[in-house]
Amino acid sequence: MRKLASYSLIALLFFSTSLVDSQKVSAESVDDAEQQIQEKKEKQKEIEEQKSELQSDKKETEEKIEENQNKQDNVNSEIDTIDQELSGTREEIEAKENEIADTNAQLDKLSNQIDELNEQVEQLKEDIQKLKERIEQREELLKDRLRAIQSNGGSMSYIEVIFGAESFSDFISRSSAVNTIMDQDKNIMETHKREKQEVEEKQAEVKGKKENVEQKKAEVEEQKASLENQKQELESLKSQLDEQMSEKESLLNELEEEQNHLEEYKVSLEDEQEILRKQEAANQKAIEAAKQEKEEMNQLSKEDNSNSSNLGGNGMFSWPVSAGKDAFTSGYGQRWGKLHAGIDFGIGVGTPVKSAASGVVISTHTDTDGTMNGYGNAVLVSHSIDGTSYTTLYAHLNSISVSDGQTVSNGQTLGASGNTGHSTGPHLHFEIHKGGWNASKSNSVNPLNYLP
Repeated sequence: MRKLASYSLIALLFFSTSLVDSQKVSAESVDDAEQQIQEKKEKQKEIEEQKSELQSDKKETEEKIEENQNKQDNVNSEIDTIDQELSGTREEIEAKENEIADTNAQLDKLSNQIDELNEQVEQLKEDIQKLKERIEQREELLKDRLRAIQSNGGSMSYIEVIFGAESFSDFISRSSAVNTIMDQDKNIMETHKREKQEVEEKQAEVKGKKENVEQKKAEVEEQKASLENQKQELESLKSQLDEQMSEKESLLNELEEEQNHLEEYKVSLEDEQEILRKQEAANQKAIEAAKQEKEEMNQLSKEDNSNSSNLGGNGMFSWPVSAGKDAFTSGYGQRWGKLHAGIDFGIGVGTPVKSAASGVVISTHTDTDGTMNGYGNAVLVSHSIDGTSYTTLYAHLNSISVSDGQTVSNGQTLGASGNTGHSTGPHLHFEIHKGGWNASKSNSVNPLNYLP
C-alpha cells in the first residue's frame, strides 16, 4: 500500500512536471507566433514605405519623361524651322545660279559682239588704208594737173584755153575738155570729201558701239560679281543651317535615347511596384496564417494539448533541386563586371524545382510578359524563418506549377527547370534575398551560406 502510494506520488509529480513543461512550450509558441505577426506587420510598413518611394520615383520619372518629350517637341519644331530655311536657301542658291548662268550667257554674247566690232575696226583700218591710197592717188593726179598748168607759165586759166581755140570746132572741143576736166576735178574733190567723211563717221560709229558694249560688259561683269557674292553668302548661310541641323538632330537623338532609358526605368519601377504589391498580398496572407496559427495554439493551450506544432525551423534553406550541391555549377559574386546575385544548378530541362522553405508565392512571371527581364519564367516566394523575412527566386523555368498568393511548403514543387530568358543552357538560377526582392539586388545574399 505504501509502495503503491509512493508510485502514485511519483506519477503525480511526473504528470505535474510534464503539464508545466507543456504549458511553457505552448506559451513560447504563442509568443513566437505573435512575434511573427508583429514582424509581418513591420514588413507591411516597410513595403508601404517602399511603395511610397517607388511611387514618388515613378512620378519624378514621368515628369522627366514629359519634360523630355517637351524638349523633343521644341527641337523638332526648331528642326522644321531650320529645314524650311534650308529649303528657302537652296531655292535662292538655285535662283542665283540661274542668274549667274544667264549673266554668263550675256557676257558671252557681249564678248562675241566685241569680237565682231574688233573685226569691224580691223576692216575699217583696211578701208581707211585703201582710202588713204586712193586719196594719195587723187592728190598725185591733182599735183600732175597743177604741174601741167605750171609748165605752161602758171598763169593760163580754163578761159584762156577755151578762147585760144583756132576754130569753132576747136572751141567746142576745148570747151568740152575743160568741162570734163572741171567735172573730174570736182568729182575727185567731192568723192575725196565724201569717202573721208564716211570713214570718219563709220569709225566714230564703231568706236561708240565698242565703248557701249564694253561698258555693258563691265556692268554685266559687276552684276556677275555681285551675284557670286550673294551666292557665297547663301552658301555660308546654308553651311550654318546645316551645322545647326546637325546639332539639333544630335540633340534629338540624345533626347530620344534618354527617353528610352526613362521609359525602361519607368517599366522597371512598375515591375517593382507589382512585385511589392504581390509581396504585400503574400505578407498579409502570412499574417492571417500566423493569426490563425496563434488562435489554434491558444486553443491547444487551453485544451492542454502537449503535441503543439513546431514553428521554429532550423534557420536553414533546403536545396531547390534533388541533386543538391552535386548539381552546383556557378557561384554568387561578380561576373564580367556585373553582380551574379545567385547560384546556378546545371540540370536538364524538366527537372522538378522545389521551394527551399515554406512560404507564400509572391508572384510568377513568364518569358513573354515583359517583367523580370532576363529571368524568363520565374517564381518569387516569401518566407519567414526565425523571425526574419526572406525572398527566394527561381528563374529560367520551363514551366510553373504554382500561382500568385499560393501557400507552399518546404520541398513543394514550384515548376520544372528550363532554358528561358537570358540563358546560355538548361539550368536553374536560384537567389536568396534577406528581405524583399528589388531590381538592384541590394538585399541579395550568397545562398551557399544558407543551404545545408
